[in-house]
Amino acid sequence: MTFLRRASDGAIHPGKMARRNAGAVMWGKRDDMIVHQTEPFNAEPPPAALAGLLTMADAFYSRNHGSIPEVDPSTWRLRVDGLVARELDLSLADLEERFPPRTEVATLACAGNRRAELMAVRDIPGQTPWGPGAISTAEWTGVRLADVLAAAGPASGAAHIAFGAPDVAQVADPPQPFGGSIPLRKALADEVLLAWSMNGQPLPTAHGGPVRVVVPGYIGARSVKWVHRITAQAHPSDNYFQTLDYRLLPPDADPTRPGEGFALGPMALTSAIISPDAGTSVAAGPTDVIGYAFAADGRTVVRVDVSRDGGQTWVQASVDDPAGPWTWQHWHATLDLPAGATEITARAWDDAGAVQPESPATVWNPMGYGNNSWPRIRVEVR
Repeated sequence: MTFLRRASDGAIHPGKMARRNAGAVMWGKRDDMIVHQTEPFNAEPPPAALAGLLTMADAFYSRNHGSIPEVDPSTWRLRVDGLVARELDLSLADLEERFPPRTEVATLACAGNRRAELMAVRDIPGQTPWGPGAISTAEWTGVRLADVLAAAGPASGAAHIAFGAPDVAQVADPPQPFGGSIPLRKALADEVLLAWSMNGQPLPTAHGGPVRVVVPGYIGARSVKWVHRITAQAHPSDNYFQTLDYRLLPPDADPTRPGEGFALGPMALTSAIISPDAGTSVAAGPTDVIGYAFAADGRTVVRVDVSRDGGQTWVQASVDDPAGPWTWQHWHATLDLPAGATEITARAWDDAGAVQPESPATVWNPMGYGNNSWPRIRVEVR
């Protein structure tokens, strides 16, 4: 196994865009990706690239914590151990031949999606200012994790399934490979996959190839890429990214203290406006406003309201039917925009009656996770 490294730098600076876009192309990404870091490689597509049901691999967001490993599919092995009756050592061919295939269309989202809106409320040092593009949807094909676990036979006391990967994160203290876990009850759900295909093609290296975990409805961090070990255990993973990072903290908490807050798992209801672009100029009159909404946790978005005056008055948008229980839904509305500076706002409702919170200030937290407040964009209407 080798690790593919790129020169490191931090936030985007004038004069560095060409180099950053070259880095995006290096990983098979479109050249207009918004690259937040080149090493580790972290990038999101422009909002307009999210208009379709499926996100093409070249536009799918990339969230990494260490250098991207290049794993040879012919030598890759998956170790299944821990509280099991039978330890397993599986090749990619074993997965393909021993277990029935399954395809699932699922949306994955970074827990930090839309963090930039929280950072506008109060700074969050050291965190990536993700916009609304750290979310994407693909058709995943592989095998059910439940089938692999059944072959191993979880033993009495097994309550969590931990995942190990080879990518080493320097941000961890001490540096360690990325990992995490999900409860056994989720691991046994039909939708959780060990996937080797994305949108009908072999899983790209940048997205976890040859095999990754796909945990629909959970934050993207639990869909561990380049997975090479699965461990059944009595307790959640003790990996840095389970015990210290990817936790929702109270506003006054110290983010460096282990155990503060709670570990993130299921996603919350969210939405975003993807057209028109924030900060652009549009013509006065009827204007198409397009966005996505994601109810997660197997729920459905049943209503989206859109406002042209920051939430004083609303119109209901047309909401697309979901392609499945684990996918986003797109919505469309036409607003008659008057000339001048205009704030467009949206809010989504799911079939449990939940609605997005109004203000990012109410969900601000020291790590900048879980921003599901009303999306707002400002445009100049000419």
